[in-house]
Amino acid sequence: MGISARQFEQMKDRLGGRSRAAAPVLATGLSRSVASHQVILGVDPSLRGSGFGVIQTAKTGPCALAFGRISCPDAWEHSRCLVHISTTLRDVIRKNRPTICVIEGLFYAQNLQTALTMGEARGAAMAAIAEAGLEIYELAPRKVKQAIVGYGAAQKIAVAKMVQRMLRLAETPPADAADALALALAHAQENSRYSLHAPKQI
Repeated sequence: MGISARQFEQMKDRLGGRSRAAAPVLATGLSRSVASHQVILGVDPSLRGSGFGVIQTAKTGPCALAFGRISCPDAWEHSRCLVHISTTLRDVIRKNRPTICVIEGLFYAQNLQTALTMGEARGAAMAAIAEAGLEIYELAPRKVKQAIVGYGAAQKIAVAKMVQRMLRLAETPPADAADALALALAHAQENSRYSLHAPKQI
């Protein structure tokens, strides 16, 4: 199929880096490369122990900027836990300035009360993240394990050990923090290559 002289010049401009706007990578929504989001926040929400992890991507490999567990004692009422989750994540975002967040996707809980409690924690986390203006994506736990360990049903300790290795950490991170770091790493891997399966934005 032929192209006009003007179209040819426009193609040369884009290839030479002189275009005013970068063209999308794929029509599936992956218009931004991982380079656009060099600081990624991962969140594994839970009412009593939410994990968070912030990584920075670079040519030499990813590194951890911050990670930890947002602990809430059993004696605390739900409302106090939700406030603690939100305020802690606001502090993490303010200190590390991520531009994107990856949160663990919903799963089907057998216990209705467990599902409701998880939904509360997830909502508190997402409200604080969205308030900061971050893009939010979700990844299913099985997909994260597949990306990090190579096995979708891997145990938590296997995920933690691989996260330690990938980020060159001196010690194995706590399970909740490791899961959050794994979310961020999986998203970075997914967006560092062409993919036909765009991550789900929420």
